[in-house]
Amino acid sequence: MTAQPSRRGEPEPPDPLPIPVVDNHTHLDISREGAEIAAGDLGPALRAAAAVGVDRVVQIGCDEAGNEFAVAAAEAYPSVLAGVAVHPNEAPLLAARGRLDAVLDRVEQLAAHPRVRVVGETGLDHFRTGPEGRPVQEESFRRHIDIAKRTGRALQIHDRDSHDDVLRVLAEEGAPERTVMHCFSGDLEMARECVRRGYHLSFSGTVTFKSSRGLRDALAVTPLELLLVETDAPYLTPHPWRGASNSPVLVPLTVRAMAAVLGVAVATLCQALSENSERLYGPW
Repeated sequence: MTAQPSRRGEPEPPDPLPIPVVDNHTHLDISREGAEIAAGDLGPALRAAAAVGVDRVVQIGCDEAGNEFAVAAAEAYPSVLAGVAVHPNEAPLLAARGRLDAVLDRVEQLAAHPRVRVVGETGLDHFRTGPEGRPVQEESFRRHIDIAKRTGRALQIHDRDSHDDVLRVLAEEGAPERTVMHCFSGDLEMARECVRRGYHLSFSGTVTFKSSRGLRDALAVTPLELLLVETDAPYLTPHPWRGASNSPVLVPLTVRAMAAVLGVAVATLCQALSENSERLYGPW
């Protein structure tokens, strides 16, 4: 029997997936309760996820501390790969302190690490950063694109209320061969454009929300070979646990919702998600 969901309750593990998949984007260093988490503390969360068929994760850094944590976690756990970047909302803050160039230089250094397979999350955010900070965001985004191409890493993009500008910058700079729209939030037409360009679309727990019909329409036109799944933990917890803290252990809820929208067997989708992750990031 499945327990009734509660905003404050601890989500119960879902039924295991038939074929293991990768959580394409997670932040296991962040606690919504404010708890301190060390890179060596991830064993319980990773074991719980593996028990339901989420056997690997991509730990994403967004700032100086997060980048170092991601690399340390990838060194400590074979199931973890790292992504490093300056989050678009962080870029104007660093620039105001005269630190952006130095931090981006460190991102490039870390991107050469063999356990770092992603540059990101980078991109644009017109929701939290006002017009005065957007030129710096765009400058940082362009620098990340360049780093990804020169280091041969996949690029993971944050796009919040900035769809047209994200697509414009990618077209102007020339997107890396492996480009991922993290936590895809665009509409049907944006999905079609991303598919036309060969970008991968990564869907999170938001696709399970009752209000997300447009997102499910976007999912429906995305080919299996361009799909990924993620948590963006500890945020965007899928239904029926929306409001609780998210974790890779809940990925099966999103996968099953995606399979229903696509009209494919869960195993078929799992196989595609696993193969797509390895094609993007290499085996691990």
